[in-house]
Amino acid sequence: MCWSATADLVAGAGVAAVGVACVTHVRDRRDLPLAALPLLLGAHQAVESVVWASGGGSGPATVVWAVIALPLLAVWVPAAVRCAAPPAARRRLTFLLALGVATAGALAAAVATGPVTAEIRGHTVGYSVHLSHPAVLVAGYLLATVGSLLLSGDRRLLVLGVLVGVGAAACFALWRLEFVSTWCAFAALWSVLLLDRVRHRPDSAQLSPGRTRDSGARR
Repeated sequence: MCWSATADLVAGAGVAAVGVACVTHVRDRRDLPLAALPLLLGAHQAVESVVWASGGGSGPATVVWAVIALPLLAVWVPAAVRCAAPPAARRRLTFLLALGVATAGALAAAVATGPVTAEIRGHTVGYSVHLSHPAVLVAGYLLATVGSLLLSGDRRLLVLGVLVGVGAAACFALWRLEFVSTWCAFAALWSVLLLDRVRHRPDSAQLSPGRTRDSGARR
């Protein structure tokens, strides 16, 4: 987790390895963006190890970390969930994806205009980005990311959404100034649950009505 450069690097490597396994086990190409999420989060933790090593500040690693944590995840998570979700859930997930895109636009503008800084605070890292309406943007961010998991119509993604949502509340209560950093670390570790989902998802070809009829005809 985010307690030191070494811890971030080890956690990042472990989560990225899970991401490789997720991608390898994909049976339905609609699952690919979601299966690749641990790869992104693992890389994210590795980037933070560079922030640790540089003592914080406003260098390239800090900016890359903020780009992934803020605008990129705000779009990636709801888009990936919508792609993998059953058809009945996609209409409500479209709204959350649109919310994520709007939130990401505002966050990207804030990161682009800067400054973005990181400060080592004991065993955590605090990031500072100037946001004009922080409460609104944080609400939009959490609704787009956690909300899409909760409304995905998939039991395993629902469990992941509950864990990530509870983690967000706990991180905010315990580390308000370091909320984004600690929450991203916990989310990275919890993303290993995606491996279980990918491995147990039925092959889309097996669910095809046409395939079922053909199999019955051959019998």
